[in-house]
Amino acid sequence: MRVGIGYDIHRLVEERKLFLGGIEIPYIKGLIGYSDGDVVIHAIADAMLGALGLGDIGQHFPNTDPSLKDISSMAILKKTMDIVHARHFMVNNIDVVVIAEEPKIFPFKDRIVQTLSEAVGVGKDRINIKATTNEGVGSLGKGDAIAAYAVVSLEEKR
Repeated sequence: MRVGIGYDIHRLVEERKLFLGGIEIPYIKGLIGYSDGDVVIHAIADAMLGALGLGDIGQHFPNTDPSLKDISSMAILKKTMDIVHARHFMVNNIDVVVIAEEPKIFPFKDRIVQTLSEAVGVGKDRINIKATTNEGVGSLGKGDAIAAYAVVSLEEKR
């Protein structure tokens, strides 16, 4: 069993779509990034790479690579899963905390879990999404950004 932790944060800006956990969430702002800015998937991919001892998402998907400009985070997750499988591992479970003042994540939780379950090939009971606010503290608390932490455990395939 291997365990990794991941973290990501992006600023919210107008005139961008908001993607979290592989789904589009209706909101007046979206996350700015070299990709679509999906902090949930970025944190999960980072945790997977960490569990394998393979560095971080920036090493594998650098924002200096023009071919990755505006890449879907679901494509990043798929490529990360290819790395996981190539090393003869599979996902055991994923636990994510989303930190956002707005929008509320709860109404989208089931769709996010379903999307992630299909993407990584595990049952929905092995994926947990939680959300909290930053209680008005800092840029997260002012609603200027959204962040996510993820813990992923990987099992060696037998």
